[in-house]
Amino acid sequence: MTKNGATSVNPRKSAVAAATNYKAPAVPLEFLETTPESVFGANVFSKSVMKKRLPKTIYKSLMQTIEAGAKLDPTAADIVASSMKDWAVEKGATHYTHVFYPLTGGTAEKHDSFMAPTADGGTIAHFSGKELIQGEPDGSSFPTGGIRATHRARGYTIWDVTSPAYILENENGTTLCIPTAFVSWTGEALDKKTPVLRSMQALDAQAQRILKVFGHTAEAFVASTAGPEQEYFLVDRGFFYSRPDLMTAGRSLFGAAPAKGQEFCDHYFGAIPERVLAFMLEVERELYKLGVPIKTRHNEVAPGQYEIAPVFETANLASDHQQLCMMLLKKVAKKYGMECLTHEKPFAGLNGSGKHLNWSLGSSAVGNLLDPGDTPHDNAQFLVFAAAVIRAVHKHQGLLRAVIASAGNDHRLGANEAPPAIISVYLGDQLGDVFEQLKVGGAKSSLPKGTLEVGVDTLPPLDKDAGDRNRTSPFAFTGNRFEFRAVGSNFSISGPLVAMNTIVAESLDYCATKLEADMGGDQSKLNSAVQSLLTEIMTESSSVIFNGDGYSEEWQTEAAKRGLLNRKTTPEALQGLLEPHVKEMFSKYKVLSERELESRYEIYAEQYWMTVEVEALLCKKMAKTMIFPAAIRFQNELASTCANLKAVGYSFDTDTLDKVTALVKLLQDAITQLDKATEDGYHDIYKCCNEILPAMLEVRKYADELETIVADDLWPLPTYQEMLFIK
Repeated sequence: MTKNGATSVNPRKSAVAAATNYKAPAVPLEFLETTPESVFGANVFSKSVMKKRLPKTIYKSLMQTIEAGAKLDPTAADIVASSMKDWAVEKGATHYTHVFYPLTGGTAEKHDSFMAPTADGGTIAHFSGKELIQGEPDGSSFPTGGIRATHRARGYTIWDVTSPAYILENENGTTLCIPTAFVSWTGEALDKKTPVLRSMQALDAQAQRILKVFGHTAEAFVASTAGPEQEYFLVDRGFFYSRPDLMTAGRSLFGAAPAKGQEFCDHYFGAIPERVLAFMLEVERELYKLGVPIKTRHNEVAPGQYEIAPVFETANLASDHQQLCMMLLKKVAKKYGMECLTHEKPFAGLNGSGKHLNWSLGSSAVGNLLDPGDTPHDNAQFLVFAAAVIRAVHKHQGLLRAVIASAGNDHRLGANEAPPAIISVYLGDQLGDVFEQLKVGGAKSSLPKGTLEVGVDTLPPLDKDAGDRNRTSPFAFTGNRFEFRAVGSNFSISGPLVAMNTIVAESLDYCATKLEADMGGDQSKLNSAVQSLLTEIMTESSSVIFNGDGYSEEWQTEAAKRGLLNRKTTPEALQGLLEPHVKEMFSKYKVLSERELESRYEIYAEQYWMTVEVEALLCKKMAKTMIFPAAIRFQNELASTCANLKAVGYSFDTDTLDKVTALVKLLQDAITQLDKATEDGYHDIYKCCNEILPAMLEVRKYADELETIVADDLWPLPTYQEMLFIK
C-alpha cells in the first residue's frame, strides 16, 4: 500500500502477469488457402512478371543487365517505370520509395505519391523513368565519415535493376519499394550496397581470367553467393518495456544468472513453443511474398534464442533480403506480443547471436566453383579457387576482423558460442589432407566419404562425409562453401561481403597472373603451372589453416607463434581498415577509394563510442534510480525488523543486513567510479574500451549480487529467469 492507501503496482509483476496470460491474435493465418507455393514472390516485380508486362526487347535488355552484368540501357526506363507503376497500383500501392542502405547498417526510405495533379483539378497516377532511376535524399544527414559536410547535402539514390522491386503491405495500404544505391553528389558511396556491387564486378573480372585459363569460353557472370543464418532472441514485450537497457541498448546491462541456463542443452533443436512457432510461420509467409527463400527454422542453444536461414542467393540480393528479414522479424514479433532482439549478446552468461555468412561463387555456365566433387585432388579448377580463398584470408585477416568489429560483437567473440577473434581457416579432414599433399609436391588421393552404419536393421545406412565439422572456426569450409561464422547478428552482411569479394578478387588476380605467365599461352603447361601455384600458396599461407579447437587456450598460444593476428576489441580491430595494403587493394579494384575507406573507419569508430556512451548513461541511470532505491528499501525493511526484534527483547542476526549494507556501499562507490571515468566524455574509443566498459562491469557486479539477496517483490527489473523462460 502507498501512504494514501492506494495499492502500488510493481511493473515487473504486471509484465509477468501479461506474459503468462498472453492470448494469440484472434485471426489466424489461412495457411491452407495461402500455401508457400501460391504466395512465393507474389509481391515481387520478378523476372516472370517483367516477362509478361514488358516488350520483348526491353525484357531481353534488362535480363542482359541482371544476368550477365551488361550496362543498363537508360532508354528502357520510361517503359519499365510505367509497367512497374501499373503493377504496383493493381496491388493497392499509392506511393513508391527508393529503399537504400546507409552506413547506419539499417534501411532508409522516403515515400512519394504516384498522384500528380491534372489541369481539371483531378489527379492521375504517374511514374516516370527518371523517378525510377534517380531519387534525391539528403546526402549529409546520414553518417558520411567526413565525405559530406552539413552544408553540402546533395545525394542521389540510383535504381539497382539486379535487385527486384517489391510491394510492402500495411493494413491500410501498400508501398512500391525500389532497391537503390546511395551516393553523394561527388559520386562517392554513402551506403552498403554500392561497394557490394562494385566488389561483385571486380570478383567476376578476375574469376573470368581463371576460367579462361581452364579453357572455358562462356562468359556468364560469376557472382558471389550468400546464405546468412540469422540468430535472434525473443522476449515478451511486457518484459522488454520494463527494461530500459533492452529498450535502448538492445542488451541487458544488469541481470543475475538464473538457476538454470543453457547447461542442459535442452533448448537446442527442441520443440518450438506454440507462440514462437506461430510467429515464425507468419514471418516466413511474409518473406515468401517478397521472394525470400527461407529454408530453416529452429531453437538455438540459449533459452529464448532461435534461428532463421535462407537458401543461397547472389550476394547483392541476399544482402537486401537479409535487411528485409531483420525488419520483418521485428515487425511480426510485435504482433505476437514479443520483441525480437538481434543484439550479439543480449544476455550475459548465455550464448550470443551470430549471423553465420555462408559464401561461395559461381555462374550459370560453370556452377558452384567451390564444389570439390568426390575427388578434390583431381579437381584442379576447384583447388585453384579454394587456394585463392585461403591465400586471401591469410593475407587479409586484419580486414576480415575489422568488418565484423562492433561494441556488440566484442561481447560475443571468443565466448563459448562464437569463434575467437583470431581469423583462421578450417578445411576439414579431406580437403586438409589434399592441401597438405600439395604443400609437399602434389596431391595423389582424396579421403573417401564412406558409409555410416548405426547397428539398427530398420535404419538405413547413411552416406558419411569425408570430414567432420568444426563450429569453433571463424572461417570454415563446409562442403561447397566457406562459412564466415564470426559475423554478428545485428550486422548488415554487406560489409563482410565487400571484404570477401574483394580479397578473393585480389587473390584470383594474383593466381591468374602467375598461371598466365607460367603457361605462356601453352595449354599443355596447365598442370605444372597449377601445381607450382598451389605449392607456393600452401607454403606461404598454410599457417592460417587450423582444424583444431578454436576455443582452447593452446590455440591462442599457437596462433601467436604462427604470427596470426588476435585483435580482441573493436578499437584494435578497426585499424585493419587503415592498413596501406588494404587501401591499395580497394582502390586498385575500384571498390572503395581511400577517402571512402577512411570514412568507414570514422563512422564505425563513432558508432562504437556512441554505443558505449548510451550504455554507460543507461547503466548509471538504472543503477541510481532503480537498483539503488530497491536495495535501500530492502535495507530499511531489514533494519526495521532488527529494531523491532530488539525492542521486544529478541536476539537477531544482522548478517543479511550487514551484507546488503556493504553491497549498497560498494554499488555507490562503483557508480562514482563510472561517473569519474565518463566525466571527460566518450570520444576516445580506447578509453571507452579500457576504462568505461570495465567500470560498467563493476557497477553490474554489485547490482547483480544485490538481485540475489533483495526481496523478490522489491526488485524492479524483470529477471533473466522470467525473460528467458516465460513464453
